[in-house]
Amino acid sequence: MKKQVFNPYLPSYEYIPDGEPRVFDGRLYIYGSHDRFNGEVYCANDYVCWSAPEDNLSDWRYEGIIFKKNQDPRNADSSHALWAPDVCRGNDGKYYLYYCLDFLKEIGVAVADNPVGPFEFLDFVRYKNGDILGSRPDEIRQFDPGIFIDDDKRIYLFSGNSPRYKLTPVDKDSLKMELEQDMITVKDGPFHNLPIINDADGTEYEEHPFFEASSVRKINGKYYFIYSSCWMHELCWAVADSPLGEYHFGGVLVSNADIGVNGNKEAFNYRGNTHGSVAFVNGKWYVFYHRQTNRHFFSRQACAEEIYFDGEAFHQAEITSCGLNGGPLKDEGTYEARIACHLYSKNGTCESLEEQQDMNHPAFTQEGEDREDNPDQYINNMVDGATAGYRYFDFKTANSIAIQTRGNADGEFIVKDGRDGKEVSRIKVSPSKEWKNFSAPLIIENGIHALYFTYKGEGAADFNSFSFSSIRQ
Repeated sequence: MKKQVFNPYLPSYEYIPDGEPRVFDGRLYIYGSHDRFNGEVYCANDYVCWSAPEDNLSDWRYEGIIFKKNQDPRNADSSHALWAPDVCRGNDGKYYLYYCLDFLKEIGVAVADNPVGPFEFLDFVRYKNGDILGSRPDEIRQFDPGIFIDDDKRIYLFSGNSPRYKLTPVDKDSLKMELEQDMITVKDGPFHNLPIINDADGTEYEEHPFFEASSVRKINGKYYFIYSSCWMHELCWAVADSPLGEYHFGGVLVSNADIGVNGNKEAFNYRGNTHGSVAFVNGKWYVFYHRQTNRHFFSRQACAEEIYFDGEAFHQAEITSCGLNGGPLKDEGTYEARIACHLYSKNGTCESLEEQQDMNHPAFTQEGEDREDNPDQYINNMVDGATAGYRYFDFKTANSIAIQTRGNADGEFIVKDGRDGKEVSRIKVSPSKEWKNFSAPLIIENGIHALYFTYKGEGAADFNSFSFSSIRQ
């Protein structure tokens, strides 16, 4: 990397959930839906794209708006939101965008001559007789399309979602189908794919039933189906011998609450839905997902982690602050508090929705309006027992640490070199209406460590940043 990169890996003002990573001609492109800061619904903004060179995942470039809500012929007034998309390069060399409009039932297709468009509306996915997929009275609503083109140029489309809890009757399902070479006509199917929560009991999916977020990758001749489970915070994978074959449950890729890592059953971050996939970039496997901010589900941000693949199976990645960096962060300079990978109160966590409105919880948030260049994202409401955790740093020379806070906090931040690690610093803080720096010695062994900041005291602090320095003794 020419510079360091953190999680979330895009600028702090950008809210891209549902990111599908795609590599075209040496660049990694992220195609996701587009939340609004402090939005009131999912995916309130038009689709945009970001990309980076495969060999420098710190160098993200904004590619602009690639498709607008009102380009869909059903949505001239932009009243419907563009939900999670996917993009592929067709056999004709053009690029195809597959999408759904919130609660409408069809899958739209747009086309462009290059990966960042702008894309132009093409048509809806249809049956051979011209009927639009999803439009027949007995059909389920299509959802989260995932597109896959095999080495033999055959084209496959995946779709579907599930209720989170058992409902009867239910009009949802996980679907798979083959498309004709025109990219829009159903050639075979649709067929049932994975069990949803209503029919997962007694199957290998009982503990991780399909919820949404269909995505397929071909690896070593096998077909890996990535999806979000009904517990929402986790991305899972299943594997089959053919695109329309029987997929067998494999495991969990990542949890945005870190549930499941090393057998852990506790949530160390405010959880919510997630969506993404895997990509092989410059010789490494990465899993892309998103986190929640601002105490709700509607301002989500893109994150990524290296993930170990042993040739057959993925092994769950832990969530970190260093993500795409290629290794731990340096023990020098200033880091924004917003790159915390763990955030919780003294009573633990909850879903990032109404429960987190309780001001006993901290939260990621920002000042300024949506998509302002420098909105000053920070952690709000570090009350007694609130903890922000960062993984990982390579400590070599730092022996002093400073934090920048504001608010009516009157107490101290206790810093440890792990969740249950050794205390390495105590930083006293006092009330201040403006951002103010407070510092203390840092006594930590050389090597790779996490840092966990826990506030103890009266009042509440907004936590903006922390800095390392090396002071001669």
